[in-house]
Amino acid sequence: MSHTDVSLIGAPTDVGASARGASMGPEALRVAGLVERLRGCGRQVHDRGNLSGPPNPWLPPRQGYRHLDEVVAWNALIYQAVSAELQAGCLPVLLGGDHCLAVGSISAVARHCRDNGRPLRVLWLDAHADFNTNALTPTGNLHGMPVACLCGDGPEALTRMAGFVPALLPDQVRQVGIRSVDEGERQRVHEAGLEVYDMRYIDEAGMRATMQAALAGMAPDTHLHVSFDVDFLDPDVAPGVGTTVPGGPGYREAQLCMEMIADTGRLASLDIVELNPALDVRNRSAIAAAELVESLFGKSTLIRRPAQG
Repeated sequence: MSHTDVSLIGAPTDVGASARGASMGPEALRVAGLVERLRGCGRQVHDRGNLSGPPNPWLPPRQGYRHLDEVVAWNALIYQAVSAELQAGCLPVLLGGDHCLAVGSISAVARHCRDNGRPLRVLWLDAHADFNTNALTPTGNLHGMPVACLCGDGPEALTRMAGFVPALLPDQVRQVGIRSVDEGERQRVHEAGLEVYDMRYIDEAGMRATMQAALAGMAPDTHLHVSFDVDFLDPDVAPGVGTTVPGGPGYREAQLCMEMIADTGRLASLDIVELNPALDVRNRSAIAAAELVESLFGKSTLIRRPAQG
């Protein structure tokens, strides 16, 4: 198999989230025609169905974490599933589910890159930095902590999932679209040296210059992982998310972002998370997300010359 083969892995859970409903995200993406759209981009698509993990107990936090055992169980399932697809030479697409699930998928990618001697770049498309810790957040919701966990700060069962700590170094991550960061989290992002292209940066520089910066310096054999939180988009484009933040990228800006990622030819794994059909209007957000993923896989209005470099 080659990277023309795409494997969809459904993870129907909202155990890490602040609102119920992201568990219905995988089906909403399928209803929005994701499989057919990817096939239209010339990909062989293998829909692996949905993983089956523990239900959401909907309990208050314990020792600063909500549903830690369930979050660990779901991420372990995802780690195994994503690892298997990477070993088979497929491009894994995680259909979430909430953003805590990125710990499992990116840990699997990080392990795969280390085992194969490939550099890794993670693009984190999100309204939130997700760099919280249990000491900082009163809710204990783990969907606000995956980047921190991947960078080695969090419960050991999550930080060690890749088999080494940290799974990610801050200089391997580029965050785009950020516009909601908690006060203590802000300080941690600064101290860690995370490269963040927030909405002010995008407003000032434009999406083209932002993506040129975020994608700069990749070696030809770089494994590019995109973690696409649907709340990256402005709520006017995608209202169906649990934590809407006004002032995000509009539809055309987001399309340009995805098209520029596609132009690199290096996309090798993807998360689509935080889609919440319970809060959506006629599956609008899922359709927008599916259309953007089409662009991420190379759909464009015209035939364009390959990008240089």
